[in-house]
Amino acid sequence: MREVNFKIERLPKALQEKFRELYANENGNEIVQYLSPNEIYLGDARQLLPQIEPNSIALSIWSPPYFVGKAYEAHLSFDDWQNLLKTVIHLHFRIIKPGGFLVINIADILVFRDPSMPGIQAEAVNRRRSPVTREDVLKAMADHPEYNRYQLAKLLKCSEQTIDRRLNGNNIRGGKYGPQTRVKIVGGLVEEWALSAGFYPYDRRIWVKDPAWENSRWASLSYRSVDEFEYLYFFWKPGITRFDRTRLSADEWRNWGSRGVWYIPSVRVNDDHEAKFPVEIPSRVIRLLTDPEEIVLDCFMGSGTTAVAAIRENRQYIGIEILEKYVNLARQRVAAEHHPAES
Repeated sequence: MREVNFKIERLPKALQEKFRELYANENGNEIVQYLSPNEIYLGDARQLLPQIEPNSIALSIWSPPYFVGKAYEAHLSFDDWQNLLKTVIHLHFRIIKPGGFLVINIADILVFRDPSMPGIQAEAVNRRRSPVTREDVLKAMADHPEYNRYQLAKLLKCSEQTIDRRLNGNNIRGGKYGPQTRVKIVGGLVEEWALSAGFYPYDRRIWVKDPAWENSRWASLSYRSVDEFEYLYFFWKPGITRFDRTRLSADEWRNWGSRGVWYIPSVRVNDDHEAKFPVEIPSRVIRLLTDPEEIVLDCFMGSGTTAVAAIRENRQYIGIEILEKYVNLARQRVAAEHHPAES
């Protein structure tokens, strides 16, 4: 068990009880086989996180399933997704060392189905086949009250169906037949789960990536923006946090260490994994928050990006991934990082 490096008495009373319980769970002379660093493990994070040594992880940084319909998350309902993230966050409190950090890279759900929301009624004025407006029809009716819609259509040089659409709103798209979707703000959920686990929101950054034009069909008839940014939420476990500005150069502190918005191109080719994130993201967070040889955890390891970043920054790592093909991929990337000439 790692030693306590701060005074528990300085914590709020509710947290004092949680910490005392955590540190009281000693195993005496019993030998506990914890997961070893510098390995990527196959399995569910909810089963493997309890096998990590308590208070040993300096930083856990991961990007969970976003609930946006990727193949690897297709089995999850929204309730399943919430339970997964909440459980994983709660399991982190035991293993993050006091003063350490949990950093979650996540995005809002941009097309969230909400049966309680009325379908948005959209009048796409620039897609009308006829330039005739409702106002034009009403004026013609006022000028010629005796005209029927066929006569009005002849007068306005349009079809009688256009007259009907303008008068009765049939040109409005959506309504009760439209897809009932909206944006789901995820940050509040993550904050709630972290606070209930014992963590405190410390910081947040915005990762600005490339506009996802190909994935923005949902925005074609709306004012919604294209998908081009995600969040990094920083959560802190109470304890002594070591601040060392020499981890970064003066230019690095000025250009990104102290900046709330990070401009990092997304991974252009996702040929071996659906949702890679650039190695620059975990590299920056690792350099900002940890020292050499400390342990970095990623419990949704995917293609191994966090492990690669840890190796490059001279940190240890533990990876957990539920799909065997991605465990194999991540191990290949790690091997290539250690022996680049052989890859």
